[in-house]
Amino acid sequence: MIEEYPEFSPLSLEQRPVLHPRFERLAEGMSELTFANIYLFRATHDYQISRAGENVFVIAGRDAEPFFILPFELPPEEILNPLFDRYRTMKAVSKSQAQQLAQRGCRVWEDRDNFDYLYAREKLAALSGRQLHRKKNLVNLFLRNNQCTAKPLLAEHAGDALAILERWKAQQEQPGDYAAAREAIASMETLQLCGGIFHVEGEAVAYVLGEEVAQGRMFVIHFEKAILKKEYTGIYQYVNQAFVAALPQKYELINREQDLGEPGLRRAKESYRPVGYVKKYRAARQ
Repeated sequence: MIEEYPEFSPLSLEQRPVLHPRFERLAEGMSELTFANIYLFRATHDYQISRAGENVFVIAGRDAEPFFILPFELPPEEILNPLFDRYRTMKAVSKSQAQQLAQRGCRVWEDRDNFDYLYAREKLAALSGRQLHRKKNLVNLFLRNNQCTAKPLLAEHAGDALAILERWKAQQEQPGDYAAAREAIASMETLQLCGGIFHVEGEAVAYVLGEEVAQGRMFVIHFEKAILKKEYTGIYQYVNQAFVAALPQKYELINREQDLGEPGLRRAKESYRPVGYVKKYRAARQ
């Protein structure tokens, strides 16, 4: 199912029973480190996986350059050093891993473009306070202009969600995460993704998909898509607020993932006044 290191296997759904429980035990709530996220973006990053011990798994990938991730435990030096030689950079390094790697003599630095933004669930649900007043106004504007209904995104609504995604794609200059989002809809029950879908006068206009992380303290939003029309001004603000308001109160924090260093996206995420970040680091040999 998963090759022993140094051999690697492609990501597959058959690996979920082995990997998902381990991802569930991670306390940080890093958006990348869930089985669903790794699986859905396996083609985007050319992910491959290898097992190097009872709880040591190596995920190798590529963006502009090759990298590796050690989501659970660090391996001994005789495995770690060749990984740095082969892939050069370790990504999605947690704070505790960063400390361990620094003690081993590695160079470690903050990966600010990939920090996850964290928001207090109650604050997003209420949009209370002067700093979020403009967001609240946009929600009210959307509701004045539209009769919107919200439902859980169950398998029976998958066709509507796909229709939203296709219309969303047609409005974009780049496909972005379209392929992963499409597969997420098709596999949402298998991957145990939770979401909501929104209709205006019978027309499917927006949906959200995410999952529980950080041992049940946090909910991460992986996909949020909406159709843009003049009469739907405020739709994203409404969907953000309405979905969070419907989530169980056990979720203290909402993780809305990273800004990838895009200035516009950074401004948008900062405008919601995050209460903190899931900090991520990178590491390399000195």
